[in-house]
Amino acid sequence: MPQVTLDLSLEEMKTLIFQLPPQELLTLVEAIEARAETLTMMQLAETGFREWHEEGEDLYDAEA
Repeated sequence: MPQVTLDLSLEEMKTLIFQLPPQELLTLVEAIEARAETLTMMQLAETGFREWHEEGEDLYDAEA
């Protein structure tokens, strides 16, 4: 299936989105919220692994 790329400003996207029927608008909002939550959780999880990249933290690389 061919992909189409649109070059829209934020205001243009808002205008299009606000034309959606109410139920489709709610579905879109739920999808955006889920995506935002996932991205936030991924960013938080990344901070837990930063210590593995610090100098001297090679015990995780040691073979048994």
